[in-house]
Amino acid sequence: MHFYTVSGLSVGSEILLPGLNVAGPDRAPEVTIRRAPVPIALEGAGASGPTWQLAGNRFLLRIPEIARFLLSDGCEIAFEPETDSEEDIPTFVLGTVFGILLHQREQIVLHASAVRVNGKAVLFCGASGAGKSTLAAALVQRGYPLVTDDVCAVSLSGTAAPVVHPDGRQLKLWAHSIDRLALNEQRGARVRNCLEKFYVQPADASGTPLPLGAVYTLREARPPHAPGIERPNVVDAALLLRRHAYRPLLVRRMEQRANYFHAATAIANAAGIFHLSRALNFTVMPDVLGWLERHWRDTGLMEAAA
Repeated sequence: MHFYTVSGLSVGSEILLPGLNVAGPDRAPEVTIRRAPVPIALEGAGASGPTWQLAGNRFLLRIPEIARFLLSDGCEIAFEPETDSEEDIPTFVLGTVFGILLHQREQIVLHASAVRVNGKAVLFCGASGAGKSTLAAALVQRGYPLVTDDVCAVSLSGTAAPVVHPDGRQLKLWAHSIDRLALNEQRGARVRNCLEKFYVQPADASGTPLPLGAVYTLREARPPHAPGIERPNVVDAALLLRRHAYRPLLVRRMEQRANYFHAATAIANAAGIFHLSRALNFTVMPDVLGWLERHWRDTGLMEAAA
């Protein structure tokens, strides 16, 4: 058994999970990952899509020619390979599959990367290719430890500030981003053999739960969106948060829309949800980092920083 921490949860896995830093078996696994027979279909499925079925506390997902995954009670992932090769299974376990498991646990799960700023987690949301990981990597180089990459779990607890759960994920960066950020010495294995995308060990990472400090949704700066940072109204902020949920269709199908509306209100009140519009090229990266640091000072996020 291999032990990891993922989104604040202790994980015991029968297979190696590249891209995670190994954790000690200091507590019983809250989530287990194992090979086991997985059915083609779930009896009594109440909701379904082309590649998935939901029946009570069980979720069946099929990645064609990769594997079938059965998630149970938010605490177990069983998988059955569909080919002789298992090399791509960990990638899907740590992405789509674990995101669904967090939905089962009724966590707020965002498609986001995060860094630590003055004791708080700052999130960058966006679709695949929006530049979340690249921006996080640039901020890590500037001295802000990585909290998580690509999948971000947020917990709400009464009147307290929303809490972001860090994990042992490494960054996942395209080769050209690694080159531009001069991170070749930290480059690890490929994420998948068919992609020019690699795991990258961050220079520093945060390992404790953090109060949420701010959420930025990334978008390209083109008319009518001018470069810079702006705050949407409360209604638009709630819609943005749900849009950037990890697999937003499942938020509705797993009957969690009310949770996300409540989360958007809590996050907007406690931290703030903002648009970050910038050109999609590396020449503007120093400007973007400067905008963010000025914004953190203006909003008080950095006022107690040393």
